[in-house]
Amino acid sequence: MPYSPTPDLQTVVREIAEEMRARPDRGEVATYIPELARVDAGAFGLVVIDADGTVAAGGDADVAFSIQSISKVFTLTLALGMVGDRLWRRVGREPSGSPFNSIVQLERERGIPRNPFINAGAIAVTDVILSGHQPREALGEILRFMQFVAEDPSITIDEAVAASELRTGFRNMALANYMKSYGVIDNPVDFTLGVYFHHCAIAMTCRQLAMAGRFLAHSGRSPSTGYSVVSAERARRINAVMLTCGHYDGSGEFAYRVGLPGKSGVGGGILAVAPGRASIAVWSPGLDASGNSHLGRIALETLTKRLGWSIFGL
Repeated sequence: MPYSPTPDLQTVVREIAEEMRARPDRGEVATYIPELARVDAGAFGLVVIDADGTVAAGGDADVAFSIQSISKVFTLTLALGMVGDRLWRRVGREPSGSPFNSIVQLERERGIPRNPFINAGAIAVTDVILSGHQPREALGEILRFMQFVAEDPSITIDEAVAASELRTGFRNMALANYMKSYGVIDNPVDFTLGVYFHHCAIAMTCRQLAMAGRFLAHSGRSPSTGYSVVSAERARRINAVMLTCGHYDGSGEFAYRVGLPGKSGVGGGILAVAPGRASIAVWSPGLDASGNSHLGRIALETLTKRLGWSIFGL
């Protein structure tokens, strides 16, 4: 039975945006990347795009922000398209239970990252995309894929954010070098990290990000074009990893509270997927202790409760 869009979807989204904008508990913006420390902690945007293409938007829905680790969903998709399940020889699929930039598990597990959404795992995935390319070519491929799934060629990389990450990304350099020592990284570390820092610095609005995630909400197909981006099985697999690993050591809490596959970024964004129903993007720069958007998670919890969209039922 086809899904019917919720008649008051726009009202629900607008009300949630107003509620979140009024809340005093906003979390703390990321300060270890200097450019992100300058972002207005009072910003909030929310966009929901349903199966029929209805767009419900509230707050700062059209303000671009650094998507950071949300880009890892799309690099994972690309890497799986390139090497298929061979990717899982380099990176696991289990929740980490550790901070996103921790090196502890790499030491215990001989350089194999726990999953593709922690920093080490995403660096390993980036290395797969880089293989056989020059860094500029690999980065161009990632950016073109983002523009394709978002149906928006105007999406760009924030070069100031990328430069800020390059100057201060010492822990990521340590992770990459440690993996290199175990043969998990094939390419020169500087090349892999350059591509990694730049794809994390892609800037998008909530509207663009929600568009980009639609193929994951609709069995791997773009609802507007009908093109198959990935197979239905692969879309399910990516959603599963998002549900269990998409919020670092806060993934269990997110699944418990929100009940949707999702991926956060330290720029304050979250991409969430309501399978068969909608693609959702929220942005609030203040983070919780795990590096996830504080109000973003609360807004998504409110949304799923009001609409009954949790994958676990009402």
